[in-house]
Amino acid sequence: MPGVRADLERLVRIPGIAFAGYDFSHVERSAEAVADLLRGAGLPDVRVVRAGNGQPAVIGRRPAPPGAPTVLLYAHHDVQPPGDLGQWLSEPFEPVERNGRLYGRGTADDKAGVMAHVAALRAFGDDLPVGVVVFVEGEEEFGSESLGELLETYRDDLASDVIVIADSGNWDVGQPALTVGLRGMVNVFVDVKVLDHAVHSGMFGGPVPDALTVLSRLVATLHDDSGDVAVAGLHKGEGAALDYPADRFRHEAGMLDGVETIGTGGLAEMAWTRPAISVLGIDAPPTAGAPNALVPAARAKISLRIAPGDTAESAHQALRTHLETHAPWGARVTVTLEASGDPFRIDATGPAYDAARAAFAEAWDGTAPVDIGVGGSIPFIATFQEMFPKASVLVTGVEDPDARAHGPNESLHLGEFAKVCLAEALLLRNVAKQVQAG
Repeated sequence: MPGVRADLERLVRIPGIAFAGYDFSHVERSAEAVADLLRGAGLPDVRVVRAGNGQPAVIGRRPAPPGAPTVLLYAHHDVQPPGDLGQWLSEPFEPVERNGRLYGRGTADDKAGVMAHVAALRAFGDDLPVGVVVFVEGEEEFGSESLGELLETYRDDLASDVIVIADSGNWDVGQPALTVGLRGMVNVFVDVKVLDHAVHSGMFGGPVPDALTVLSRLVATLHDDSGDVAVAGLHKGEGAALDYPADRFRHEAGMLDGVETIGTGGLAEMAWTRPAISVLGIDAPPTAGAPNALVPAARAKISLRIAPGDTAESAHQALRTHLETHAPWGARVTVTLEASGDPFRIDATGPAYDAARAAFAEAWDGTAPVDIGVGGSIPFIATFQEMFPKASVLVTGVEDPDARAHGPNESLHLGEFAKVCLAEALLLRNVAKQVQAG
């Protein structure tokens, strides 16, 4: 583990951000660093690949022993931008340990996932009991735009019996989990227009609506008075098996005292198996220097998380129809799709899942994993399911409720990370015994 941690820290120091406007040479450096780690872990066939103008991914392979299954190990080496540096307690790309946690951008999401794979490979050396394909993507945080083409191009290289996706998390420190459901997503821009130019607010205010008022009223129609999503045609999934205590939920979300949760039903149900709508941003004149003029046009970015059992296409159409038909006062409304991805739900039964549960229980000293849903989205999992329908898909991860992935002060619980690495090595051992090669 000391060597695994040292290599993780070296990865964290590389600011590999695939978002437009950033220096992509760091993403190249990150890919090469991952390739070197896989070569050093004993994989004889390691390549840095890309599709079109996409960011570099890494594929490493070692063939299976006769009759043994092949396991695909997925992670991604790109990271989110750091955001507001003033909110970080230490430099985001200089890993620092505090109270048993390693802080830095990518420590949890998802460079620890990369290193969990590397740790498992190192544990076996040349005695791997299964065939292994390691696939480390380079633009997951930016939407995986070239992933479909990569999967098509390298389908034969990636073919496997079991797929382990190390990009989720555990239920709590000391409580491992398998993620069996994730919501999908539909992000849209909604533009409203009421005037062909700005006009004097005193001369025309009253009979003439301004675009920000129109946009505010339109956004307000997306929820009913209790806070439930009010868009017709969206699927609502079944209740969650786990209870999400309100005090824990509020603490993890950082909710201020007095702020109420919205919606009806259990918290886990609302966060995992129900649709959710959020306004992510609004384009409008800043208050400083805003003239006394009616704003002619405004734009909002709206994020819809869709429940397992729905489809991105159906949900997009439902959201578009709602926005277009609820435009107040005849305002012109245009809805533009930015990004979408399907939800997924897994029937987590069978030999591969038995192998995983046994591995997790052993690594966590007898604590069996629980099945959880996640409110976030990993749209490419549905792509994996479609392209490799016979493979068992296991969604694991290194995050815990305090990891703060995507936010300031992202961190990794080092004790849990050691258990994750051990669990993955045990998983490969168990899969070799319990899963037949396809």
